[in-house]
Amino acid sequence: MQIAPHLHRIGSDIVAAYLIVMPDGITVIDAGLPGHWRELLRELAILGRPLSDIRGIILTHGDSDHLGFAERLRRTTGASIYIHPADADRARGGEKPKTPLGRFRALPLASFAAYALKMGGARTAYVTETADLTHDQVLDLPGAPRVIALPGHSPGSVAILSQTVRAVFVGDALTTRHVLTGDLGPQPAPFTDEPAEAVAILDRLRGIDAEWILPGHGAPWHGTPDAAIDEVQARVS
Repeated sequence: MQIAPHLHRIGSDIVAAYLIVMPDGITVIDAGLPGHWRELLRELAILGRPLSDIRGIILTHGDSDHLGFAERLRRTTGASIYIHPADADRARGGEKPKTPLGRFRALPLASFAAYALKMGGARTAYVTETADLTHDQVLDLPGAPRVIALPGHSPGSVAILSQTVRAVFVGDALTTRHVLTGDLGPQPAPFTDEPAEAVAILDRLRGIDAEWILPGHGAPWHGTPDAAIDEVQARVS
């Protein structure tokens, strides 16, 4: 699915991954669930681009519903998997804190569980080799992605800014569709390690010149980071 020029999504509003598609190659942001591999291949076929055009995979954090096809892609193409070192162990299958389920509705929760099962969520392939990200680093990848550390959802959560496509990929720093309640619009994401910190740190995105907010869960949000942050923080005020 094309969102804007050079900007594509695979997956759905339940779980999504993204592609920055440039003439010199492709950058993958997050890797969804294992079953999204087929959607990746379909999207590349539509674009007329081979797997070998993928130059790197950036993980916004190490939760299993963002790892999806990352290891398979690394093994197939040799493309590096980038992640903040504070989440690298989590992405390799290490321990993560238990977070309370919180408020939920039966139908959205069942839809999330069914979709995850359908897309292979029960057979997570953890990563084995990663390259480190650091705050404010600009990676030598298509779209010139810049790293913005946003600890809170997890210690190594990051957003990725590509001014080339005027988009901020936020992972689970916020969501536009709460997978447990079905609520729509920018809001805090569930299963967050440090909820208060996760909301406060979003101020780091204020003033960024972008027009797309792209979460791991929920529809692409067309608007400024400031407007999205205002909505998130209003939900908890």
